[in-house]
Amino acid sequence: MKKILPLFSYVFHPIFIPAMATMFYLSFNDAEFVNQEQLFVFFQVLVVTVILPSLVFLLLRTAGNIDSIMLAEVSQRKIPLILHCFLLILLVKKSITIDRYPELHFFLLGALLSTILALILLFANIKASLHMIAISSLTVFIIGLSLHLQIQNTFTIAVLILLNGFVASSRLEMKAHTNKELIIGFMFGAVPQLLLLVLWL
Repeated sequence: MKKILPLFSYVFHPIFIPAMATMFYLSFNDAEFVNQEQLFVFFQVLVVTVILPSLVFLLLRTAGNIDSIMLAEVSQRKIPLILHCFLLILLVKKSITIDRYPELHFFLLGALLSTILALILLFANIKASLHMIAISSLTVFIIGLSLHLQIQNTFTIAVLILLNGFVASSRLEMKAHTNKELIIGFMFGAVPQLLLLVLWL
């Protein structure tokens, strides 16, 4: 099990979570979108939240600013988080708008708030778990989406709740975070999503 646990840190890396949330959103709303529009929305989120940050990561690694995709040091997290904030703002203002994709818009807005909170803590030299922020925000979003669309997703929700535990265990096994940092990350991911649920649920 100790050999398997680190895999959860890579498979559920924060960089992939917006794309995962978009996949869930599009599959749950399948009747409302034609396939071409689904691909277009997913591709936009994929480019802005996965491909562009990956290219920036390569540049920062080449320049010696960061040494790992896990961003272990507090000092290494500031530039990627600031970039992530700008990219999320770009998505919610120009692409995933409230009038066309309200649920996904508010998920990304919640992700932006979570990122800002994590960034603020960095200046106090406190490292919240970005993995826990990501997986907890996705879990709350899927629960909210299921209630909003009145879809029975008990299995999916149960798996996501379990994944919160596996991701937390993975981060502990890799000695990347303390229990306190994991709890802060969980709260920073879940609470903004819960607060924004009232605007679209």
